[in-house]
Amino acid sequence: MESPLVAVLGGGQLGRMLGLAAIPLGVRCRFLDPVDGAPAAAVGPLVVGPLGDPGALDAVAAGADVVTYEWEGVPAEGAARLAAGCPVRPGPDALAVAQDRLAEKTAFRRLGIGVPEFAAVDDRAGLEAAIDAVGAPAILKTRRGGYDGKGQFVLQSAADADAAFAALGGEPLILEAMVPFDRELSVIAARGLDGEVRCFPLVDNAHRDGILRVSRAPAPGLHDALQAQGEAIAHRLLDDLDYVGVLTVELFDAAGTLLANEIAPRVHNSGHWTIEGAETSQFEQHLRAVLGWPLGSPAARGHAAMCNAIGALPPRDAVLAVAGARLHDYGKAPRPGRKVGHVTVVADSPDALDERLARLLTIAPGTLG
Repeated sequence: MESPLVAVLGGGQLGRMLGLAAIPLGVRCRFLDPVDGAPAAAVGPLVVGPLGDPGALDAVAAGADVVTYEWEGVPAEGAARLAAGCPVRPGPDALAVAQDRLAEKTAFRRLGIGVPEFAAVDDRAGLEAAIDAVGAPAILKTRRGGYDGKGQFVLQSAADADAAFAALGGEPLILEAMVPFDRELSVIAARGLDGEVRCFPLVDNAHRDGILRVSRAPAPGLHDALQAQGEAIAHRLLDDLDYVGVLTVELFDAAGTLLANEIAPRVHNSGHWTIEGAETSQFEQHLRAVLGWPLGSPAARGHAAMCNAIGALPPRDAVLAVAGARLHDYGKAPRPGRKVGHVTVVADSPDALDERLARLLTIAPGTLG
């Protein structure tokens, strides 16, 4: 019997890691990406073309058992077109919700999921009305696009409205209240074709300049009630979207109450620790789900942390000299602000993890962490 073929829309580092997880399962992956030589090309055939181009979409999906994606920027219309002839998992509806921050926040509210106050902004007068409704400080964001801190403007007060609109006006926007929170968390969950849901331990995420720098799992001080709260949020979204695959929900922990920030309908940066730190990695779990196979255990193997390598890779020998550390090179050219790899470190106890993580963060300050 020929091994299953998964068509992956997007060929970045997430696609590369999906392809790596597929190999021991006997699964083939074929990727679509606009960049010739994209990272996933190292682990499977690459169709080069725009992610919304009908010809390129047909080429990557030809003969595939299932279509999935590694980036939520894939045009939902293209995914819907493919769904007429091949299973697309997660479904295009999840893409459409994740691609519009207003639709996303509205879905949270409809499902009874806590969310910071928000208001739509369509023009300059609408921004004034939104500030009156939401208050300040607040963050003005583009409804579509924007990541790693891009497409955002922080309003400290109503006096910043002109500057904010000058920076982002001209496209649909959303104003979101800034809420006091203790930390940023994420819940990574998978839903199978049969509706079974399995959740990884909540992850603690530290950002700088809008970019994720360090994730720790399980989140320090994680207790059953907080884990259950995060899982309940994931369950509501997964069931409402009739979702199949891995979904990530980014959260604010506000004195023990979780508020939803945004979703990612795919494997996620904050789940990279699962490759070495969980019984089943998020990448294998996603493949199991979209192929209709039994889900694996999401249990943590002790304690783990992940450090993004931003702009350049850290010295390989120095990283490998740290016990429990693994370097992941994405095969991307160095560039300021670019994620070119990550380092995972695992340990049997939180104290041992702290010591190993501290050593890693001294290797290449500004690059790691």
